[in-house]
Amino acid sequence: MDNILDSAKKLHFVGIGGSGMCPMAELLMHRGYEIRGSDQNESDTLDRVKSWGIPVYMGHSPENIGDAEAVVYTAACKSDNPELVAAREKGVPALERSVMLGMLTEKYPQLVAVSGTHGKTTTTAMLTQIFIEAGADPSAIIGGKLPIINSNCRVGKSDTIICEACEYVDTFLQLHPAVSLILNIEPDHLDYFKTLDNIVKSFRQFAVQTDRLLVVNAANQSVMEAVEGLERELVSFGLDSSCDYYPANLNEEPSACEDFTLMCRGEALGRVNLSVPGKHNMLNALAAAAAAHSLGIAPEAICSALEHFGGVHRRFEILGQFDGVTVADDFAHHPTELTAVLSSAMRMGYGQVWAVFQPHTYSRTYTFLNDFAEALAIPDHLIMTEILAVREENTYNIHTSDLAAKVPGSVWFDGFDKIAEYVMENAKPGDLILTLGGGDIYKCANLIVERYQKRK
Repeated sequence: MDNILDSAKKLHFVGIGGSGMCPMAELLMHRGYEIRGSDQNESDTLDRVKSWGIPVYMGHSPENIGDAEAVVYTAACKSDNPELVAAREKGVPALERSVMLGMLTEKYPQLVAVSGTHGKTTTTAMLTQIFIEAGADPSAIIGGKLPIINSNCRVGKSDTIICEACEYVDTFLQLHPAVSLILNIEPDHLDYFKTLDNIVKSFRQFAVQTDRLLVVNAANQSVMEAVEGLERELVSFGLDSSCDYYPANLNEEPSACEDFTLMCRGEALGRVNLSVPGKHNMLNALAAAAAAHSLGIAPEAICSALEHFGGVHRRFEILGQFDGVTVADDFAHHPTELTAVLSSAMRMGYGQVWAVFQPHTYSRTYTFLNDFAEALAIPDHLIMTEILAVREENTYNIHTSDLAAKVPGSVWFDGFDKIAEYVMENAKPGDLILTLGGGDIYKCANLIVERYQKRK
């Protein structure tokens, strides 16, 4: 397909306030394109779009596309959206978000793409922070807000763009990176992929589309299967010295955050004292360090940036401490992610950990029911919402009560109000309330914070 950005200069974004749409609009505007957009709901991201002087229409109407030469739409956009209908009638090309992302990143000589079942957002953010602190001036598209830029987007002047590569419905196959990180491959999104073999095949194709360098988790069998036999430069990371990049001299003191010497093929590059908790974040840091060092970033800058990295929005994000109770929120919604986050939380020295979990999609809950039960048995207390359907019908006949039956002592409620009331009645000074899920459970966290603030 020809790159529409070579000919079209006026672009209309349907759903411009979306977290995946807003960064593209910003980058394209700074590259000289004329951008306009529409959305249904006011939001912080929409306020940001408006602050750049981009015209935004509230609601969707055929007139909104004006004289646009191309229309970009979110994956959530229905085919009968009046703006898409108008584009078809006018013969204006309409491109789904991931297709436009592929075309936009083609404009950068060095695309560094971060893929994997878990850890994409954190690793992308770490890598971006390393490049920024090293003075490498990258552009970036991140799945969450990076505090040092207070945004999920950065417009740089260098040839490098760093972005996430999401495997769901094969959207990452729109990308042709110079450098790809493959953090891990596990069963997920089985509503689309059906089998782990199919996921591995997609990641292999993604690796084939990578021109120069693959940075891979050597301990993950599926990752190594995906890259086996490929004629690409391969750099590995992991927890032992058989990998190119690995940790040594770990701090023996019990601590939520890892403290280690970053090693490269037997040579010590420097000491890393992470400020984000968990072994999973040590692996994310190793991946980011391996990519950055392979691309010429100095070891001192890598170690320093990783120490300064304080996390990303919705990745064990501490929202505050109220009446001695800490409230935090995390995006974890897969059993592996939940195990990592909850295990870290239990090592942090809180009195009791109150996990508030929102199951995300019927298919995932049904497929991983026993794995979810095992992960959710880790905290002291478990409170759950009903399953968030997202894009699905409950053809699986699965309910939160099925999951609760496997986790003794757990409770569930049908609304955030009831959850906030329950957990605030029971949490004591020194405890942690941790909301978890890939949907809108963060609203429950915000509600808890608001209620605590009103008590003052």
